[in-house]
Amino acid sequence: MEKNVYMGHRKYLPRHHPYRLQKKNFDGKQEHGNPPHPLSGEAIYFKLKEMIFSYGKKCGKNNNEGGNDYWKRRSNFFELPYWKNLHVRHCLNVMHIEKNVCMNIVGTLLDIPGKSKDGMNSRLDLVEMNIRPKLAPMVTGNRTYIPAACYTLSREEKYRFCKTLSEIKVPEGYSSNIRSFLSLDDLKLNGLKSHDCHVLMQQLLPIAIRSILPKNVRYTISRLCFFFNAICAKSFSVSELDALQEDIVMTLCNLEKYFPPSLFIIMVHLVVHLVREVKLCGPVYLRWMYPFERYMKVLKSFVRNRNRPEGCIAKAQVCEEAVQFCSDFFSGLDPIGLGSLNSREDKQTDRPLSAGTYVRPDMQ
Repeated sequence: MEKNVYMGHRKYLPRHHPYRLQKKNFDGKQEHGNPPHPLSGEAIYFKLKEMIFSYGKKCGKNNNEGGNDYWKRRSNFFELPYWKNLHVRHCLNVMHIEKNVCMNIVGTLLDIPGKSKDGMNSRLDLVEMNIRPKLAPMVTGNRTYIPAACYTLSREEKYRFCKTLSEIKVPEGYSSNIRSFLSLDDLKLNGLKSHDCHVLMQQLLPIAIRSILPKNVRYTISRLCFFFNAICAKSFSVSELDALQEDIVMTLCNLEKYFPPSLFIIMVHLVVHLVREVKLCGPVYLRWMYPFERYMKVLKSFVRNRNRPEGCIAKAQVCEEAVQFCSDFFSGLDPIGLGSLNSREDKQTDRPLSAGTYVRPDMQ
């Protein structure tokens, strides 16, 4: 099955940057292009206005006739009069971008089956692209060996990586217990949720790789972690965004030098567009998905009959609102049989004996 990779981040570098002229360290070609300009809403609207789409499953081989197959349909939101005038019509989901980037890097470092982006097919892609001949598969007799790359960890280094994560202690409620997701026997890290990847990417991963990777690879991964830490901050200076954009472009180019092309899925490529969206939409924490994900847990707890989940949620929501209304209504009233609140406070029956006052009765 063919998959697309999204490389070519050298287009975002300055015009005379030395990386643009290098071939073997990247995809085997020099880069003289310019970064693509994002299409405006009006350009997309007029491009799709007269286009006819055929829905359903296509029969036969897709020949990409006309070169317009990347347009699957026209969004119904364009029927709104203001939609084509918006600078940002759909916000990027930073939460899932961060999670996918984290799992790709960690899965590749630990060589987790099904999550690693390095393998036989990735090395054969390098052979087909005629780059990095030292990483080409080696056939010896009836066996094929994959040479170690700069990001390949030995079993001892994987153990040190997992051991470091298992021994890190964080404040209560800061994150999940990372130790519960680790297996020191299999040297795997599975079952991470979105917030676990958020903490791992921004705080724990730079600590875990301090002494187990070459300096250039370690430095590149750490810069990627620092970028997510900066982009998710609650306050930042607008003047720093341009420098942040230059830094992430350089980081992605370095990742292209060290990691295989299969690492660069669409989620990794979308990182280069996050700074532009911050300039247009403001801080990330005001529009990411964590509040909705937490509220989804509340809605799931309302479900008692899995055959009718919507009805369970609707009835439970009505009960929640009724209980909240009653609580607000009775909050200012005095309970029956206990007297007023002021009279109960005057008695001070809960004071200890040592805090009492001595009263001598009058002899008369």
